[in-house]
Amino acid sequence: MKCEKTIQCYVEKTLDVIGGKWSFLIIKNLFEGKMRFGQIRKCLNNISPKTLTSCLRDLETQGIITRHVLPVIPPNVSYTLTEKGLDVDCTIKNMQCWGEKWVK
Repeated sequence: MKCEKTIQCYVEKTLDVIGGKWSFLIIKNLFEGKMRFGQIRKCLNNISPKTLTSCLRDLETQGIITRHVLPVIPPNVSYTLTEKGLDVDCTIKNMQCWGEKWVK
């Protein structure tokens, strides 16, 4: 989809990145700092490994998170938010304020 420079387009694109239930929760947890796959999965106790892997790959493709692999056996893989991912914090906080005010 080609983006026309409108509010609607930018909001839709933002929601495509952070609007999914799991994507949002992954981002929220990574604000705490670097986490390994198992740690993220433990925080999201209902997520399957396949779904988590898919969400992490999508967020990495979007430039929201970075995957770090230490070449040891077994591989030590961790995830952190990128600058782009950290910048989502303002958006999430604004959504929280709106929700506290209007969602009952």
